[in-house]
Amino acid sequence: CALLDRIGHNYQQMRDAGYAWPVIDVQLRYMRGARFNQRIIVRADLIEWENRLKINYLINDAVTGERMTRGTSVQVAVEIASREMQLASPKVFVEAVERALA
Repeated sequence: CALLDRIGHNYQQMRDAGYAWPVIDVQLRYMRGARFNQRIIVRADLIEWENRLKINYLINDAVTGERMTRGTSVQVAVEIASREMQLASPKVFVEAVERALA
């Protein structure tokens, strides 16, 4: 959510634009599990956005920097009114990403 807030087009704005973005795929690789109250750092990088939303994640221990988990999620735009999956990301989302990258 923080990544999408930085882009300037979060889930609320996606819905307001008429689109839902369901997760269609998740890949995870656990190297070490987190403990209760352990401080972690989650890094999320947007790596695809023109046809789908693909985010890479890296989770590290906040104290030691040790890598704990890495993963990827894939989401696609679905027009809320018609419930049809979009073959390309909506223009409003692509433009928000391009503004954030500029």
